[in-house]
Amino acid sequence: MPVPAPRWVDRRALLAAGAAVVAAGGTTAWVFGPSGGPSGARATVPEPSRTPARPAATASATRAVSPPVPPATATTLHSAAAPSGRGGYRRLVDGPGWRQVVRTELAAAHPGREERRTVLAAFVQLTDLHVVDVQSPLRFEWLRAHAPHDWRPHEALSGAGTVALVERINSLRGGPVTGAPLTCAVTTGDNTDNNSSVELDWFLTALTGGVLTPNTGEPDVYEGVQNSGLPLFWQPESSRTDDDKKRGFPHLPGYLSAAVRPVSSPGLKLPWYSTVGNHDALFSGAYASGGSGFAAEVAAGSRKVEQVALADALRAAKAVQTHTDPTGKVLREIVEHYSRTARTVTADARRVPFTPQQYLDAHLDPRRAGAGPVGHGYAADGVDADHLYYTFDLAEGVLGVSLDTTDRGGSYLGSIGTAQLDWLDRTLAANSDRHAIVFSHHTSHTMTNLITDPARPHEKRHDGKELTALLGRHRNVLAWVNGHTHVNKIESHGSFWEVNTASHVDYPQLARVIELVDNHDGTLSLFTTLIESAAPHRTDYTDLSPTGLASLYRELSYNAPGADLTRFVGAENDRNTELLLKKP
Repeated sequence: MPVPAPRWVDRRALLAAGAAVVAAGGTTAWVFGPSGGPSGARATVPEPSRTPARPAATASATRAVSPPVPPATATTLHSAAAPSGRGGYRRLVDGPGWRQVVRTELAAAHPGREERRTVLAAFVQLTDLHVVDVQSPLRFEWLRAHAPHDWRPHEALSGAGTVALVERINSLRGGPVTGAPLTCAVTTGDNTDNNSSVELDWFLTALTGGVLTPNTGEPDVYEGVQNSGLPLFWQPESSRTDDDKKRGFPHLPGYLSAAVRPVSSPGLKLPWYSTVGNHDALFSGAYASGGSGFAAEVAAGSRKVEQVALADALRAAKAVQTHTDPTGKVLREIVEHYSRTARTVTADARRVPFTPQQYLDAHLDPRRAGAGPVGHGYAADGVDADHLYYTFDLAEGVLGVSLDTTDRGGSYLGSIGTAQLDWLDRTLAANSDRHAIVFSHHTSHTMTNLITDPARPHEKRHDGKELTALLGRHRNVLAWVNGHTHVNKIESHGSFWEVNTASHVDYPQLARVIELVDNHDGTLSLFTTLIESAAPHRTDYTDLSPTGLASLYRELSYNAPGADLTRFVGAENDRNTELLLKKP
């Protein structure tokens, strides 16, 4: 039942393992696609249930006290990072907060609703963390010759930045608007940057707790483009001029040594659920790797191509943009052509691409349970390596649906297969008396890739328009929450809202708290509030601690050449909002 403010029911639940799960350890088979799973893997499409499977064990308590006032500095309602000075490289300082905008495209805002409302759900969305192994030979930083933002100067700090975001979420004592306890967090894909096994390990460690060491190859030594001496890339520890220092980037002795040091994460204190993105399923987010062959050989090898001729960089970029090279044939030709002059680095087998089965197994490992649930959604009935979609309880009376919109055939754009689309239709119909919030990586506008899924060569793929139409036919759907674009953008679709949230790798490096309330006047409200990591806005170049690095991560991302800051940040009505809609 909904609980009237200022009272609420704390429904944080830790799921116990309800069935046998597959551990991530043991023998590893680097095989991608449908042949990568064990012969006994389930092949049935998940069937809709009246309600999703309940936890085997729950811990809940009712508290009859006034909601705590959330910490004033915890959200962008109070303060957001802002640049100081003019032109060139700009330092960040504490800026004013972003006001809450009331949007009434789907329903009128009736007076007095603040006193009437009751809380139905409150949770956090994390998206596009892009935890990245910057030293992998299976990275194509040389594409920066085509466009400055094809390589980001701050990527080596993704581990520290992710941990600082976890710390911010843990600091929240309740929803910023209602004060109600947060029940869970949900990732909406691109948890990793390059479909790399070691990146998956770091991502899971950051969210479940433990020590992650964002370094591969030689222990305690950085081997990548940022100590290559190439002026195309920022060389932070060198006093020599490079293209980024000409833009004002600082000289930071000790930066690379600090970037590869271990980082301790407390792990999320909330149960959390995982959603897959194209960078989790495809290397570089665009290419079907197969888990073996060219991609695995390059990733685990010792030859790293760091520069190519401009004509080759342009040829590779065109193939990505036109979606004409889903298997990376052009990339392979370029890498093989330059392999003789490539830099020698320390080989590391942990860099190989992971398969869908290995992605699933890693989530199911009980050692990765953290605050729960075991599997982070993927322990649901019917889920297997070829069916990475499921339902879960966001709150009592509120259904969460996590979709897989990636296309394993290749391309960074998404789509959805007929089997999953039909399952979604049945699931929403079977739960028609429950509110539903749908999560995916891709947005309605970025689901235009209809390349056949190798796992289902005869299955039709469906675009964002078809998925939008299906969601609109189910009046219990309140919102579609997603990522992928690295942009804050909120739009209405007749009866529901689409909430697209900016990434945590590009500025402004955010996550979003979403609170659902019943206004008891025939309307509901979705409050969306953006949060930054716990790292201070101001940087101190002498502070190379994990917190200092997380601050640098934000400031460097603001100054990253080619970053479309205005688009990434979004308009006022795409950030902190109250989204009204009619109660189904």
